[in-house]
Amino acid sequence: MKVAVVGATGLVGSKMLQVLTERNFPVTELIPVASERSVGKEVTFKGKPYKVVNADTAISMKPDVALFSAGGSTSLEWAPKFAEAGITVIDNSSAWRMDPTKKLVVPEINGKTLTPEDKIIANPNCSTIQMVLVLNPLHEKYKINRVVVSTYQSVTGTGVKAVDQLMNERKGIEGEKAYAHQIDLNVIPQIDVFLDNGYTKEEMKMVKETVKIMGDSHIRVTATTVRIPVIGGHSESVNIEFDNEYDLAEVRSILENTPGVIVVDDPSKAQYPMPKDAHEKDEVFVGRIRRDETQEKTLNMWIVADNLRKGAATNAVQIAEFLHSQKWI
Repeated sequence: MKVAVVGATGLVGSKMLQVLTERNFPVTELIPVASERSVGKEVTFKGKPYKVVNADTAISMKPDVALFSAGGSTSLEWAPKFAEAGITVIDNSSAWRMDPTKKLVVPEINGKTLTPEDKIIANPNCSTIQMVLVLNPLHEKYKINRVVVSTYQSVTGTGVKAVDQLMNERKGIEGEKAYAHQIDLNVIPQIDVFLDNGYTKEEMKMVKETVKIMGDSHIRVTATTVRIPVIGGHSESVNIEFDNEYDLAEVRSILENTPGVIVVDDPSKAQYPMPKDAHEKDEVFVGRIRRDETQEKTLNMWIVADNLRKGAATNAVQIAEFLHSQKWI
């Protein structure tokens, strides 16, 4: 199968190449795509070098599927052109997520809603993916009414420039800045731009995407998203109010039996999910599961995942795997 990776030289694009290799996706020919300044450079896939091409050239090479991770403006311009050529696009940007004509997919939750006619498929926001994977089985059992989430997000979610800023600050080196403020020994309570309602774009992504993926407009979500000086994964403190009463032991059992979720929750041994332990893993880790004692039918938990993997690259590849299993690509 011919596979194009658009944005192949970026953090997520590079991770897509790694995940395609690890999961043995049936790639017969790789087509790495990037901006004009990267055309001609080489990327290595399964020990073989491939030259980076531009988007026009990639379309002419007729890939079966294109994994996009090159930003929203690139996706808005090029995804329709790939789709018109009969190429299935799985897009990691925010460009198509809230488009009512496009599916927003976490395969374990709503992969079965896909059809052969879906030529542009949206990959959700990283912080949303890890949260809904845990929320969905609990919603099916107890019906979620409201979610309050605070995130603690890795600098890798911003990109290479942000990682460089953190490392430079730790070494006392002046360099190009990804953030308006110092990130080392600091936290920044802003991810993406502020909107008229006082929330950031990232926060509203979590609100709207959760409802769309889980297919229930009655779920209310409020979010505060924060950037922290960590490399390896995003963490989330999540408070969930249900319509129905729950049993704590049953909650644990449900999560322990949810594909893609690992429960790490033994406070007596100081065992709980941390970004360093989620790094380079595809699973979503959940712990600190406890009853909210201030309100009935309400649960607290802590959710951690590698944002470049399940939060981006792995989820996109899993969508491609589902399409391939249906023989649609």
